[in-house]
Amino acid sequence: MLAQNVLFTCSCTIHHNTNAKSCSMERNTPWIPQIGMTFSSAEEVGMFWVFYGGQIGFNVRKKYENRSDLDNVITSSRFVCSSQGYRAKDKRDHLTKVPRAETRTGCNVHMGIMLDRDSGHYILHDLVTEHNHMLQLPETTHLMPSQRKISKAQATDIDMADDSGIKPKEAHELASRYVGGISNLSYTCRDHRNYLRTKRQRELKYGEAASILRYFQNKIAENPSFQYALQLDVEEQITNIFWADAKMVIDYAHFGDVVTFDTTFGTNKDYRPFGVFVGFNQFRETTIFGAALMYDETCDSFRWLFSTFLAAHNHKEPRTIFTDQDVAMGKAIAELFLNTWHGLCTWHISQNAVKHLNKQKIVSKKKAEGKQKIVSKKKTEGKQKVTCKDKTEDTCILADFSACMYEHEDISKFEEVFHTMRSKVQKETWLDSIYKLKEKLAECCMTNVFTLGMRSTQLSESFNSDLKCYLKVDLDVFRFFKHFERVVQEKRDKELESEYESRKKIPRLKMRTPMLLQASETYTPPIFEAFQGEYERSMATYARPSVNSDGYIVGMEALGKESTFEKEQTVTSNISEQTVSCSCRLFERIGILCAYALKVLDLMNIKQLPDHYILKRWTRAARNEIVEDSNGRRAIENPKLQASRRYKSMSHKFSCLASRVADNEECSMLVDNALNNLFKEVERKLKESHPAPIENDAREVSQLPEHLSHVAGLKKRDVQKTGSKRKKDWVQKMYKRNKTESTTITNISQLQENKENLMMQSETGPPERNHQVFQEKEFSQPLVETHSDINNQETEINGFPGYVQLLMGYSDGNELDSEGPCGNEDK
Repeated sequence: MLAQNVLFTCSCTIHHNTNAKSCSMERNTPWIPQIGMTFSSAEEVGMFWVFYGGQIGFNVRKKYENRSDLDNVITSSRFVCSSQGYRAKDKRDHLTKVPRAETRTGCNVHMGIMLDRDSGHYILHDLVTEHNHMLQLPETTHLMPSQRKISKAQATDIDMADDSGIKPKEAHELASRYVGGISNLSYTCRDHRNYLRTKRQRELKYGEAASILRYFQNKIAENPSFQYALQLDVEEQITNIFWADAKMVIDYAHFGDVVTFDTTFGTNKDYRPFGVFVGFNQFRETTIFGAALMYDETCDSFRWLFSTFLAAHNHKEPRTIFTDQDVAMGKAIAELFLNTWHGLCTWHISQNAVKHLNKQKIVSKKKAEGKQKIVSKKKTEGKQKVTCKDKTEDTCILADFSACMYEHEDISKFEEVFHTMRSKVQKETWLDSIYKLKEKLAECCMTNVFTLGMRSTQLSESFNSDLKCYLKVDLDVFRFFKHFERVVQEKRDKELESEYESRKKIPRLKMRTPMLLQASETYTPPIFEAFQGEYERSMATYARPSVNSDGYIVGMEALGKESTFEKEQTVTSNISEQTVSCSCRLFERIGILCAYALKVLDLMNIKQLPDHYILKRWTRAARNEIVEDSNGRRAIENPKLQASRRYKSMSHKFSCLASRVADNEECSMLVDNALNNLFKEVERKLKESHPAPIENDAREVSQLPEHLSHVAGLKKRDVQKTGSKRKKDWVQKMYKRNKTESTTITNISQLQENKENLMMQSETGPPERNHQVFQEKEFSQPLVETHSDINNQETEINGFPGYVQLLMGYSDGNELDSEGPCGNEDK
């Protein structure tokens, strides 16, 4: 039970004093009870007795209270020491092996009050203060149950610590240090844990489904722009859930042109697939557009999810969306995202290439060579060796496949290399299926696709990986939402840090030209660095007029020991409209002009960027636009921003005041009395503005919408318990198979060697027992090496030349650090 956040103040009065000495003691220690004291309410009497017990060192309780039958007002009450009376005998005591310690001693300390109907006050008329047991020391009084209460302010701190992932023990230690020691804290670590457990039980007391609905309704009460949707089955059970807060709605309106979507498992105890819509903000950092907890990954579920996603964002379709190679997902996207280009994750395709092409190579090699029988007496002869020719062939196939995805911009060159690659493998089934999807993954088919440099779902994979750092598999769905908020807030805090750095630091100009000055003031720092790199490269280009069109042929020479020339590009221009169009299509894909287009602008004597070549999503003013939610209201990111600022200001003032007066008793009493009077005034004002406060539970129940009041519950998935071991991927499985084959060959060698030893023993006698030799087994890892090689090749060939590679790489922390996505190991 939480204690009211009230500073104790004794408004009691004394009707008589026996002498001057007692009057002096009364003024110095107003918490000592005296016959004739008056109290304004029964609650004040209870607070007084608790405070008195804490000062003296005994635990207290209320023995009884009497109420009037007419108006139900307390007419009399008695407060006693917790050691009053004796424990009653229990007929089961003889069965108790370890009985509880006795705490009742028959102590007669008590305080009785009665109501004076004329004045409406309670008068202390009966008092005994002599104890028959030992009292607690001042250092141990904080452990008594009557002194252990968690106030509303402390409960808020505990909730914030729990939401931040701080363990109860560390949070309790921090709170005790903040108040100057554990004895000054009004609750113990066990109380801390009990509060959290009770809170979670209270959150789920209506069931998991009702708790989710109340969570969403509370979010709507905080911000009306919060969006959520539920899908129910025929049994009125929740199957799929989608939600997006006001910040996600605003971010999608500004940066929802390119979206990645991916699902992952292992984030909750129901093993529900979790999907998240992610994109780039103006700093090329991760921003979230919405999230979903799904029951399954069928086409109907994805169809509902994507239609709900569009409805939450005013039916605005993205220009591009990247997903993995899921058939059901692709079918739903084709039906709903009619004006969106759908791309496949090249990382997943590359992994599948390593899997299928290596597998086919191994099968063909086994058929050609047949079963090998090796009998070896030496350790080195038991190893399987891969020749340089085999490695070269494998690397060549994978390199050709990577080149088809990333390098070849000419469709005829792509067709030639792809057909040559097909002839190198025996089975073309997987390659044929990939060839049918070339429009979604090949570089030659994406010259006009607006991708912002994305080629995979790495943003979603990285977010899922960060989310799993805060989650446990046994978390319920309600606690999952709480931890999801933490990860989202981390991404948003990082954007605020980037905004701060962009306003603090002045961009470094390599040359002071009007165009670079304009770009440094307009673009965000990461985009300006990429633009300045292209501008610098434009200084090394040459141009000549084109014969066949109104434009120029622009090339570039790379200076060095041997001069090399990059591919020439055709740039068409229109001086009257100040437009240029390069055949490399960099502006159409990423949103900044390439070096070739900048060269032609300079030839046209255009010294500043035209407005139609400044993409607003890359500028510092990307968010300077009013966004409306699906209900037509203006979406506000934080409606309580002003209240948060006021709380921050007052908390700082109160903290400074407490630190100043804590060492001075007179000043402390002055502040204490002022706060008591201030508290009463504030309570009076709050009662006037809110005359009929409503309990939290009743308010939440009334907020549930009628069309969801019939929800039966959250539909459970049939999860097969597979143990605590992590599932192995295909690389580990194939390595294990090769290891087993090598082990078999080595065992055959050992058996034959043992046979020969036995034949020798029959002639020379048995060997000595302490001279046994155990051979170490060594196995090669050709597949793991090939995996490493293809990753290195992908890193080298992915991206555009020059400084545009900065845009092609991810700038959001974990993306470049990992070799692959961490969130899809179970898929």
